Amino acid sequence: MHVARSGKLSGKEFDSRSSEEIIVTVFLSTNPYKMFSTQQSSWFIRKVICWRAAASIAWAVLLLPPTTAVFVILSRFSLFHPIHTISECFFLLTSASAIFSLILLFGVILMVGFLNLEYYSVIPTIPCSKIALLGHLLHPRQLLSSLAHCIMGVIVGWCCAITIGGRYETLGFSCTQTDGSAQMCLNEYQVILLLAGAFFGFSHSLLGVIHNMNYVAFHTVQQYKYLRFKGSLPLVVKCSATQALYSVRNFIVVYFFVGYIPRAWMCKTLNLELNSSVHQLDSVAGLLDLSLLYHLWISATFLLFTWHITLLLFRIFVTEVYSFPVQSTFTEDAHQCLPKVLTDKQPMIVKFLALQDLALLSQHSPSRRSEVFSLSQPGGHPHNWNAISKECLSLLTDLTQRLVVYHDTVATNGRAKSLSTGSERKTSSESSVTSGTEDLMSPKPTLLMKTPASVFARSVAGHPQSPLTAPFTPDLDSPFASPALRRLTAPVDQCSPWFGSVQSPHVMRRGPKLWSTSTDSQVNGSPPPSPASVTSLKQEPSKPSLLAKFLQNRKEQVKNFLAKRVLIMYLFNKVRTRVACACSPR
Repeated sequence: MHVARSGKLSGKEFDSRSSEEIIVTVFLSTNPYKMFSTQQSSWFIRKVICWRAAASIAWAVLLLPPTTAVFVILSRFSLFHPIHTISECFFLLTSASAIFSLILLFGVILMVGFLNLEYYSVIPTIPCSKIALLGHLLHPRQLLSSLAHCIMGVIVGWCCAITIGGRYETLGFSCTQTDGSAQMCLNEYQVILLLAGAFFGFSHSLLGVIHNMNYVAFHTVQQYKYLRFKGSLPLVVKCSATQALYSVRNFIVVYFFVGYIPRAWMCKTLNLELNSSVHQLDSVAGLLDLSLLYHLWISATFLLFTWHITLLLFRIFVTEVYSFPVQSTFTEDAHQCLPKVLTDKQPMIVKFLALQDLALLSQHSPSRRSEVFSLSQPGGHPHNWNAISKECLSLLTDLTQRLVVYHDTVATNGRAKSLSTGSERKTSSESSVTSGTEDLMSPKPTLLMKTPASVFARSVAGHPQSPLTAPFTPDLDSPFASPALRRLTAPVDQCSPWFGSVQSPHVMRRGPKLWSTSTDSQVNGSPPPSPASVTSLKQEPSKPSLLAKFLQNRKEQVKNFLAKRVLIMYLFNKVRTRVACACSPR
């Protein structure tokens, strides 16, 4: 940053690793945009991202046959006949039904990969309340995704039923009723696998929204794709099996209460009868079948594992490092260069990868770093460096403004002003306002501990040219000075609840607010008003009209009425949302 200020272009001075890493982190956390926009046509999406997504889907398809073989062995394994089980599994894998099931699973993997490409973003969507989370779940786009996952879950459930075989293989079978007549009866064992697949797909879609599984994170430490996949594979297996247990538990509870509805609908639609000689599966005796529970769990684990593997491969391929050219010889390729990509309006994934490339360039590539400082011919202007530094500084400025707005919002929304210091200021309001700056900078002894603002104000404003403090005092007039130091050295508002004392976690707090108004916080991020402006405001108070008072009182009454309702407060309370689910490691 010092290079941009002094105008001296030096590769040695630019080799500061922490600043570029901070810039990448800034950009990854301050841009609420989707990863892919259908309205934007980018060369990078067509030539890089789509091919990377296709490569991840191809690897997921290649990993599907060995995964299916392991599933077949685990679903048919017999401890007393291991050799017979292995030979039976081998013949099953080479049968026509198994090959047809594998083709259907290939189609499911392709659909999952397409949904990953369509729905993923580089910015996590974190709802602030349960009502906001409910709005995300009921969004038409999300409902379409949930429907697609349900259909794919049914297909996977049918493939699992065909693969397991036995009592799960067919949907209808001939049975003998109590009166001795032979009829076609509904096979409830296959029905429960099909419904379980739909339930597992729907649960996976909902958990993806709740845990932000559509978030693509960029790793700070770069690794090869094989090493990342190898390190994440045990965690994927463990989490898929764990999540399958919870999904099976939830499905058993749901099927116990409402399982008769889809069963009766299928009997009426397919003109099938129920076998009255066996227990129905929506009873306690039917659901306590250990073999059924094991097959449900192994099928859910197989479904979640294949989908999580597809997701993991997509993340690994998409976040792979891409080296942008710093400068181009031909004019038609100038839009692909690093300075142009950073400054132009591009899809967010392109800028994320460009900033990642900039961070690696500043650390490990002296030859490319020298191209950043190259001068244009003719003219001798550092266009590359000017464009890159301008974009990075704008990102830092944007982050600073967001932090200031967030700090002011939090400070005014959850804390109450101190009443003890307010009465003391009322008695000496005139003297304190007229000498506000002198009181802050004067080293008067007091029983209360002063804030760091007074310390910085005395050290900076009191002796700006002192030779003893010059090397340690920041230059506040510099455009690259820290905004936090400027806020600390600014005059402290006497109306602030933190004037004259240190912030304490034991300060009295207000109840949760249902919403915030513009008067609750300074949304423009402006510094606190000076004592002179406070004096003028006190001398000329604005008197609200009777209508404004009436509307304000009605508003407060409505807020207090809603705050006492348990359901309303449950929906508007803040939720704790994880950025990504543990079952899908980044």
